[in-house]
Amino acid sequence: MHRITATLERIRPLDQQLLAQTQTRLDNKTKPLGSLGRLEEFACRLVAITGQEQPDLSRKAIFTFAADHGVTEEGVSLYPREVTAQMVFNFLRGGAGVNVLARHAGAEVRVVDVGVDHDFENCPGLVHRKVARGTRNFCTGPAMTTDETAAALLVGIDLAAQCKAEGIGLVGTGEMGIGNTTPSSAIIAAIGGFEVAQVTHRGTGIADQALANKIKVIERGLALHRPDPAKPLEVLAAVGGLEIAAIAGLVLGCAAERIPVIVDGFISTAGALIASELHPQVRDYLFAAHQSVEVGHRFMLERTGLRPILDLDLRLGEGTGAALAMPLIEAGARILAEMATFEQAGVTGH
Repeated sequence: MHRITATLERIRPLDQQLLAQTQTRLDNKTKPLGSLGRLEEFACRLVAITGQEQPDLSRKAIFTFAADHGVTEEGVSLYPREVTAQMVFNFLRGGAGVNVLARHAGAEVRVVDVGVDHDFENCPGLVHRKVARGTRNFCTGPAMTTDETAAALLVGIDLAAQCKAEGIGLVGTGEMGIGNTTPSSAIIAAIGGFEVAQVTHRGTGIADQALANKIKVIERGLALHRPDPAKPLEVLAAVGGLEIAAIAGLVLGCAAERIPVIVDGFISTAGALIASELHPQVRDYLFAAHQSVEVGHRFMLERTGLRPILDLDLRLGEGTGAALAMPLIEAGARILAEMATFEQAGVTGH
């Protein structure tokens, strides 16, 4: 836990002076004040996050963390857990949705095995960081031990440090894990004090009867563990997932390294929620890619104070929303770097 604590201690509030200075720079561009809307917000925040007058976003990476979930034993998903491993191979072949959209955004996809119930021997391109072969069924015991939870967090923290060393300027979060909307709903229900039915949806597309079962499964798990909402790591260990913990670690690590992070949808935001509950300044380093169809996502976004960039009825995960949002974030940086000022253009200013 020492390294996790040390990472938390390195996270600082954004420099308000940098935010104001960058807005002044934007106000002198050849446009009416504020006319580029949220692109101006993105530009200001990028400068304040990175401390660079002109942030370098030429290298972008999306981390797709893969892990299995013991709670699938309760029939909460439309698909069997073997699909997690099968999708990992699809990611590595470049055939998944996130691969297509990352290519469109000019970003690299890095697939991380943090907890898949499969042996990926001699698998080129896969980041091997397996903590366990999936979580346990949280209806019968804690999903993870304290040590497993910490180890998964450190996977993300280490990858953030690697990004800093490599000069990656923008990071996106993604995940793959059959059944992982169930722990995500459990996390927001526990931390936010919501009724489970308020924050639980259909995940992979389950029917009404399966949804009713999913709600009961989460209620049973929360009743068994009664995790303290003021202790996010206790919540995470009790009902969370290895990939959710790794995303939380990546978010914490990127905030400590001053790297902006685009958070994908419902499951990714569960990880970001844990991170922001551990340190309130974390949210300043985050961009919410989109508003998911999953009903619990809205409550997560409200809790973290994040405003989604897109609303496209997405619910795939993998990092697809993060990939779609990347060009918009980058557009803000380009406006700052390339748009002429009134003086440069010889245009009468305001």
